[in-house]
Amino acid sequence: MNIAHTIQTICVYAIPLLFAITMHEAAHGWMASKFGDNTARMLGRVTLNPLPHVDPFGTIVLPLIMLVGSSLAGMGGMIFGWAKPVPVVTRYMRDPRWGMVWVAAAGPAANLLQGVFWAILFKILLLAGLRGGFFIDMCLAGISVNFILMALNLLPILPLDGGRILNGFLPYRWSVEFERMERYGIFILLVLMATGLLSYFLKPFLIFANWFVNLIV
Repeated sequence: MNIAHTIQTICVYAIPLLFAITMHEAAHGWMASKFGDNTARMLGRVTLNPLPHVDPFGTIVLPLIMLVGSSLAGMGGMIFGWAKPVPVVTRYMRDPRWGMVWVAAAGPAANLLQGVFWAILFKILLLAGLRGGFFIDMCLAGISVNFILMALNLLPILPLDGGRILNGFLPYRWSVEFERMERYGIFILLVLMATGLLSYFLKPFLIFANWFVNLIV
């Protein structure tokens, strides 16, 4: 058991993960306000301050367990987590159906932008002469965490963002039936993770992330 390596892994992933999760939720609230629902803004959720978004288990405990477990197993930084969901009240929206599509898309878009940010910072550090060390590792962690969270949230399963986006394009009758499946969404996700089928969906995003990093290096 390499305790030092485990602590280093936690430190490397802490900042990228915290902001990846919390800015994802803040983006939902910001987009909701653009469509007329200021609920999240009034509750202080449209902020870059991570504290209002932190869910004790989803943001801290579960990612920590996964990081420690995967690090001790020599599998690298495998990560999953969530923040407190941002409240969205569709009746306040000028166009609830399309508003929810944009609100849902804002979260993964925030992760995409953060992935690009960490990639640019990675390039800057390389130009400054750094070829390894804590900050290089943190940039790589930021890239992988954000692209993985973006990919996970784009799964076309309710209550994930991909499911919300898909629902906005379905005819009303299909939409009603699709919404009834939301109660099974977490179980479907767990089955995909347990069977390894989830990796087939994540793989294109990880290939893109790797290509993007190689492009800027």
